[in-house]
Amino acid sequence: MTPRRYGMALSMDEERILTEIASRLSRDDPALAQRLESFGGPEAARPRRRIIAAVLVVVLGAVAAVAAAVAILLSQ
Repeated sequence: MTPRRYGMALSMDEERILTEIASRLSRDDPALAQRLESFGGPEAARPRRRIIAAVLVVVLGAVAAVAAAVAILLSQ
C-alpha cells in the first residue's frame, strides 16, 4: 500500500512516516489495507462525471432556450 498524494506537498520525513504507516497497515491488516486502497479509484470519479454531465445539460438547455427566443423574435 503506497500513500497517495492529493495536492499537498509533504516533507521527506512526512513521506517516510506515511510510507511506514502504510507498510505496517498492509502487514498487520491486509484486508483493511485492500479496502483503503480502493478509495480514490475509478468509483471516486463518478460524482465528478455526474456533476459535469448535469452542468452540460443545463448549459445546453439554456442555449436551446435562447435560440428558441431568438427564433421567435426574428419571426415576428
